[in-house]
Amino acid sequence: MLKLNRKVEYGLVALKHMHAKPKNDLTSVREICEIYSTPFDPMAHVLRILNNEGILKSEQGAHGGYRLIGNLQNISLSQLIEVIDGDLHWTDCSKENNNKCTIVDTCNIVGPMRLLNDKLIDFLGSITLWELIIENSDSRFAHQLSLDTLGPN
Repeated sequence: MLKLNRKVEYGLVALKHMHAKPKNDLTSVREICEIYSTPFDPMAHVLRILNNEGILKSEQGAHGGYRLIGNLQNISLSQLIEVIDGDLHWTDCSKENNNKCTIVDTCNIVGPMRLLNDKLIDFLGSITLWELIIENSDSRFAHQLSLDTLGPN
């Protein structure tokens, strides 16, 4: 089954969280982990990757952290997946060297699988991070959060 890697999900969580903060506010790994109950080491690893790719900027020091500097409207979901996970391939036969598939030379679905791979990559490339995590925020969650904050009537 097609599934996003958990590290990609952590990247989306972090980017959405940072986008909601004032532009120059720093965000620590610990802050994100405490709020969203994510494990520290994988989140720290993802934020370092996003920093190295110029999507985030880190500031060192006792009150350091990360700041969002990349434009989420210019970054596609496929780009984020590739940055965090590496090359994007859905099937072994879609990789150039085919070294993991033992039946690629006799398989009758290599062509269709390569077509599927290309179409999935095109589709994921058409979705921007802005569209995914900002424009499509779950209003039900926000509504429930506001009700919880207000308390009983």
